[in-house]
Amino acid sequence: MCVLIRGAHEVLRDINAIRRRDPAATSVAEVLTYAGLHAVLLHRVAHALYLRGNRLSARVVSQLSRLFTGIEIHPGAKIGKGLFIDHGSGVVIGETSEIGDNCTIYQGVTLGGTGKETGKRHPTLGNNVMVGTGAKVLGPMKIGDNVKIAANAVVLSEIPENSTAVGIPARVVRRENRKVDPFDQTRTPDPLSQEICRLNVKLESLRRAVEEIESVLAAAEEAKSAVPVSKKPKKSKKSKKEETSSAAEEEAPDLVPVSKDE
Repeated sequence: MCVLIRGAHEVLRDINAIRRRDPAATSVAEVLTYAGLHAVLLHRVAHALYLRGNRLSARVVSQLSRLFTGIEIHPGAKIGKGLFIDHGSGVVIGETSEIGDNCTIYQGVTLGGTGKETGKRHPTLGNNVMVGTGAKVLGPMKIGDNVKIAANAVVLSEIPENSTAVGIPARVVRRENRKVDPFDQTRTPDPLSQEICRLNVKLESLRRAVEEIESVLAAAEEAKSAVPVSKKPKKSKKSKKEETSSAAEEEAPDLVPVSKDE
């Protein structure tokens, strides 16, 4: 009986949270048709089964919720009071995710891991956190209380409380209602253009280096051509007769003249 009363109290609390935050909700009956409410209620059932060790039953309930609402919440995820999943299609909440009280999550949001960790691998959201459409919060980091995460932001590190984060990767642009960093998403630097500029600078430096080497080689060629080349004296050509006679003279022994009287 106590369990039923507590469950009914949680349902009423979730309904009131949606009515406070959604201007389109005009009545309790209309809120009861919200897919986000269905997903949260079914998750509370699946999580209770998960804590009691009925992992298979918990998985069956969570998969039925996913088929019925388009919202996937792992039975092991811890969700606080008054969670409002607006529209909800495409929302994914991982096993070790923790969500505080009175948080708002819009469609296409992922509270996931990076695929490399074991144990605690999903984010922890504080109280009164708003996660915009299509935002991704990846890894076991902590998101502080009263944080606003802009649409399509990718959060890869912790965000302090009372902050607003935008961009890919997400950067804090406002904290304690003060502007921290002027960040215009329409003027975000293009990494491809930056890489092309870097390559152009490198190419220009290489071109200058090649020109310097070519000028040095040209100067060396000019200096080499300016030096006169010494020519060896040509040997006079002798006829075969002269060569033979000179060789015979060199080889013949000296003859001593003999007098006739002897």
